[in-house]
Amino acid sequence: MQINVSQESMQARAQLRKKLRDARRTLSYEQHEDAAKRVASQLNALPLLDNSTTIAGYLVNDGEVNLKYYIDQVWHTSGKKKFALPVLHPVCKGHLLFLSYTQNSKLTFNKYKIEEPILSCQNVIPVTQCDVILMPLVGFDSMGNRLGMGGGYYDRTLSFTQNKTGFHSPSEKRAPKLVGIAHDIQEVDALPIAPWDVPLDAIVTPSRTLQFTKS
Repeated sequence: MQINVSQESMQARAQLRKKLRDARRTLSYEQHEDAAKRVASQLNALPLLDNSTTIAGYLVNDGEVNLKYYIDQVWHTSGKKKFALPVLHPVCKGHLLFLSYTQNSKLTFNKYKIEEPILSCQNVIPVTQCDVILMPLVGFDSMGNRLGMGGGYYDRTLSFTQNKTGFHSPSEKRAPKLVGIAHDIQEVDALPIAPWDVPLDAIVTPSRTLQFTKS
């Protein structure tokens, strides 16, 4: 089924995306470091991460909040938790795979110049086995809506979380909790929403955590 979104709405999203990307690029090194440390503290206090064993995240790019402090804490303080990173899917174009990420993982740059683990089938973690996915974003609002970079990778990969029909076993229905990570300056009053946008369970910024109940 084709989904139609007005040209006006698409232009509004593109303009907002550029404005917010430009804003976060103006942050100083010290501000980025402070944000990374504060977000790590917020994540450590987030209840839905307490019993999570597989957490997917991302490596910083284009002014995003760096997860390095939180990832280091997971590696050094918890023997039960493991981390995963997204990799551009080599077959299903426009989708993501998730691969195990450890201190010994070898990384390469993808076509967007973002570091990702070198593809290895034995290290693939099905998205339904991820308890939580920490997602980068360009913009967000207080209703839990997320504006991404525009490629649609997360929305395509996670579309199953919005429509549970068509699954054949209970294990396939398991959806990860989705947590957006952002600087406070990336908040807007209301985002121009598209039908394919996947809403979040929580948003974490350096100053606070917002949690939502999906309908």
